[in-house]
Amino acid sequence: MSFIADLHIHSRYSRATSRDMNIPNLDKAARIKGVNLVGTGDFTHPFWLNHLKEHLSPCGAGLFKYGKTLFLLTAEVSNVFYKNGKMRKIHNILLAPDFDIVEKINKKLERFGDLYADGRPTLKLKADELVKILMDVDERVMVIPAHIWTPWFSLFGSNSGFDSIEECFEDVADFIIALETGLSSDPAMNWQVSSLDRFVLVSNSDAHSPQKLGREANVFSNMLDYEKLRKVLMEKDRSKFLYTLEFFPQEGKYHWDGHRKCQVSFPPEESVKRGNICPKCGEKLTIGVLHRVKMLADRPEKVVPPSTIPFKRMVPLKEIIAEAVNTKPESKLVKQIYDRIVNEYQGEIKALLEVSLKEFYGFVPEKVIEGISRVREGKVKITCGYDGVYGQVKIFDKEQDRENDQLSLF
Repeated sequence: MSFIADLHIHSRYSRATSRDMNIPNLDKAARIKGVNLVGTGDFTHPFWLNHLKEHLSPCGAGLFKYGKTLFLLTAEVSNVFYKNGKMRKIHNILLAPDFDIVEKINKKLERFGDLYADGRPTLKLKADELVKILMDVDERVMVIPAHIWTPWFSLFGSNSGFDSIEECFEDVADFIIALETGLSSDPAMNWQVSSLDRFVLVSNSDAHSPQKLGREANVFSNMLDYEKLRKVLMEKDRSKFLYTLEFFPQEGKYHWDGHRKCQVSFPPEESVKRGNICPKCGEKLTIGVLHRVKMLADRPEKVVPPSTIPFKRMVPLKEIIAEAVNTKPESKLVKQIYDRIVNEYQGEIKALLEVSLKEFYGFVPEKVIEGISRVREGKVKITCGYDGVYGQVKIFDKEQDRENDQLSLF
């Protein structure tokens, strides 16, 4: 049975995050989604750290438990610094094996920023210096650059990032073993950049509310503790790391270039023709993930490097149901169908990816089954996200379906 891990979330102490983000609610959401291991997020925040200590029971080997869910101590920090004459803003995920090490990390980091101000603290600290500090605390601590392509606050971001990992992390670049793709890119896009081949690519939800847990995740063959997880990531062990679960990257809110204020968006080649300038107001476009990938790419699309981890794409089950029954995802009908499915099949993710379509017949509406089938086959239409605006996935083409229905009458 697969073991699903979502290692990047936030607590209620992070900005723009639901007040429902606490351990009991995360346990409930994890059981609904079918996620087995959840990163705690925000261990740098003193109030959240107290909450974690009060609620989590140690299981040994770097794992903790609440209810039926396993947890692993994680945080995200925002490194803001000048380098090579430019302001840099990089988000990094931290993973630690126990509370004692977390306490030591926090004691070191409080010199560089206010840990009470935000669950994801802003540190006036270079990324390579962060790694050196963490290595000095304990070499088992892992650092994973977060959502590496988003325009702001990322390793390769168009506004404040770098062109290579070595440029950012210098002599401690070898300490980085994994990179997080983020919602607006998927592994296939990253495979176009050969310098990333030596890193394992991970995917996480970056959830700011319980409902978003598991929207991206990592699937392993069996349960992993902290050290086993670290070993699997370091070795890119395909026998244990089965695949990542991904958004359709076009749905991510920074996939295309654009300008939200003017409701303008373009694919990279069109932006280049326009000089990366908004045609309505004359301001610079926000350069999206796809454009940035193409800037650094040295391979054509569809090349699959050796030793890569496969991936599968998902659309949230409530969105599939809502479109199938032609109502809103928050409606009572959607909730009724959703609850039946997740209760019967041990969670949303398993239902979306593993359950045979034949098992659904007679249990849920046939159009919902058709929707799940289309998503599995990638037969969806997507309006690309841009400049902070999420893209929209359409599973059913009403006009085309109407034509098919008419043809079936003959």
